[in-house]
Amino acid sequence: MNLTITGHHLDVTPALRGYVEDKLKRVTRHFDNVIDVGVILSVDKLQQKAEANVHVSGKALYAEAVDADLYAAIDALSDRLDRQIVKHKEKTGDVHREAGGLKRQGAELG
Repeated sequence: MNLTITGHHLDVTPALRGYVEDKLKRVTRHFDNVIDVGVILSVDKLQQKAEANVHVSGKALYAEAVDADLYAAIDALSDRLDRQIVKHKEKTGDVHREAGGLKRQGAELG
């Protein structure tokens, strides 16, 4: 997984970088086929914003979170990405189970 962290009107400190990396490990724990993750952290007066683009095989997922505290925004962002990844994983895994195998189809016909 390639991880890119950038700051908009903000310097990305090693502590912030480590926090983002720790939070995004949850995403790879649920789904192994993550190709690339791009995170943008920005500050606009009283709003702290965290955005992420996650490229998985066959799809690109996007999430953003805004909060007064940047660490809380990163937490909310990781929760949203986690839900999207789990949903994507469930959708891709249900394709073959929906119709059943050849044995099940033959039993229903005969």
